[in-house]
Amino acid sequence: MKKLSKNDISQEVFDLYDEYAHNKIDRRKFMERLSIYAVGGLTVSSLLSFIMPDYETTALVSPKDDRLESEFITYNSPKGGGEIKGLFSKPNNATGKLPGIVVVHENRGLNPYIEDVGRRCALDGFMSLAPDALTPLGGYPGNDDEGRTMQRQRDRGEMLEDFIVAYKWLMARPESNGKVGVVGFCFGGGICNQMAARLPGLGTAVPFYGSQVSAEDAAKIKAPLMLQYAGLDKRVNAGWPDYEKALKANDIEYEAFIYPDVYHGFHNNTTPRYDEKAATLAWERTIGFFKKHLK
Repeated sequence: MKKLSKNDISQEVFDLYDEYAHNKIDRRKFMERLSIYAVGGLTVSSLLSFIMPDYETTALVSPKDDRLESEFITYNSPKGGGEIKGLFSKPNNATGKLPGIVVVHENRGLNPYIEDVGRRCALDGFMSLAPDALTPLGGYPGNDDEGRTMQRQRDRGEMLEDFIVAYKWLMARPESNGKVGVVGFCFGGGICNQMAARLPGLGTAVPFYGSQVSAEDAAKIKAPLMLQYAGLDKRVNAGWPDYEKALKANDIEYEAFIYPDVYHGFHNNTTPRYDEKAATLAWERTIGFFKKHLK
């Protein structure tokens, strides 16, 4: 059997996966509807294998990379989930003070992809903290299906508090230069926008395909924003025009990029929604934005 590529998969399959990944349908309904597209030599198992994350071969930075220090830590989030676990990474043998980045995961906990993003930040000269909002429920369970189910059990407001405390934890580090930003993906992108509205001292925020805050909350934002959107992401993009209007009305500094013909999740290199060209450009812009505002 030949190896599948994006060209073998219809747009509807990616849309279906998006519904499933964002809890719009359960696994039974997902599998039932996926079977409709198992035609022309395609099987349900081959489709499923292709669209689900591959965490075995996709890490860009090894956990053992000797250019960085990376370890799991815990911090206390009294208004959130209590003791929260997170991956703390920083450049090895760094001299001088360091800016910080909070890395906020998707709606499934701290999976290997987000850990890898935290290490990427460290290699670019930042200290990063990637918290696991599933810590109060035992932590990321090792697969995204269970992770999504677990994350639905947590209160969104309490999870926001967990990430706000992560920002404060980085600010208080002895090696901190006093500037901390945030980057997040999907659910994490929404948390980025909320943190920008809540934290007047936030250095900057870069939400990837994240839900927007209300016009009232947008008016409270002080941090410069870089907003990354996927051209095919109708669900999230529907909120962008009103958000942009609110940002302009309040003279908030922002840059926005909509990458044409790519899917929600295009930065996630563990799934076929990944678009290397768009992801590379978006990440270069992200790191450049952080260097401009945090160093």
